[in-house]
Amino acid sequence: MKYRKLGKTNFEISEISLGTWQVGGGWGGTFDHAAASQIIHTALDQGINFIDTADVYDNGLSEAAVGKAIKERSERIYVATKCGKHINPHINENYHPEALRKYVETSLKNMGLETLDLIQLHCPPTEVYRRDEIFELFDRLKEEGKIQNLGVSVEQISEAMDAMQYENVTTVQMIFNMFRFKPSESFFQAAAKKNIGIIVRVPLASGLLAGKLTKNSSFDPEDHRTFNRDGAAFDKGETFSGVPFEIGLEAVELLKEVFDGSESLAAWALRWILMFPEVSTIIPGASKVSQVLSNVSASSLPAIAPEKMEEVKRIYDQYIRQYVHHQW
Repeated sequence: MKYRKLGKTNFEISEISLGTWQVGGGWGGTFDHAAASQIIHTALDQGINFIDTADVYDNGLSEAAVGKAIKERSERIYVATKCGKHINPHINENYHPEALRKYVETSLKNMGLETLDLIQLHCPPTEVYRRDEIFELFDRLKEEGKIQNLGVSVEQISEAMDAMQYENVTTVQMIFNMFRFKPSESFFQAAAKKNIGIIVRVPLASGLLAGKLTKNSSFDPEDHRTFNRDGAAFDKGETFSGVPFEIGLEAVELLKEVFDGSESLAAWALRWILMFPEVSTIIPGASKVSQVLSNVSASSLPAIAPEKMEEVKRIYDQYIRQYVHHQW
């Protein structure tokens, strides 16, 4: 495993880390505590030292699983969680410092921790990124020792740019992958100038870039890949990165030809992201141990040749750009 600096936090974290949206066994179904523990411990055994979770993942059970696992380890593990998604309806007017404070305190209780290495606003409405009193709250929480750092998880690049105007923002979490090029065009440079850590989520486009899905693939009714393709529940960009499923499958077949060989497309898709030095870490999820091992393998792959990087861009321009580039 290789390590990179997480922006102004100065944390040295694994370039492949662990996202825990589906750590309890997958999207949909009952949370499996044993599976979650096995997945998290496997990740830590592989040198991962950064775990991303959220209070809404299985309604706190993901946070509890993370907290339990790190207490069973001796090494330094950095923990990031998120707050705000419990607000219902999830609108700007319902965002208040008092509510966010309670969510932070609940996360601490869920994980059995005294302080959070990183708390992130969890994709709030766009207007929230311009409200001074929201960001000032986290200065107070830091003074109280309840958090060490503040970050934001965003849908739109414009939201990230607004958030970075606040000095206490240390990280930005966003979607970036072979089907979502836009952040690399200007945002990465802007973040680097401000020493902002970049956490990449949805690196495999909800499994599309793993290369194993087909037009006949079916998903659990509670899996967002079943019900959120058009954004019925939340931003559609979180599901298959906003790419129409069938179009994504066509592009994936071409990517398989570019990266033909013994390593999986999933591993190369992660390695592609690591080709951008501004990226601090990638947080692919895992619902089984084998997925953790596949994800970690990307860190040891060689650099991708320039001609293959160009071919990925050509496929994006021809098949994907028209569906996603203007939206996020």
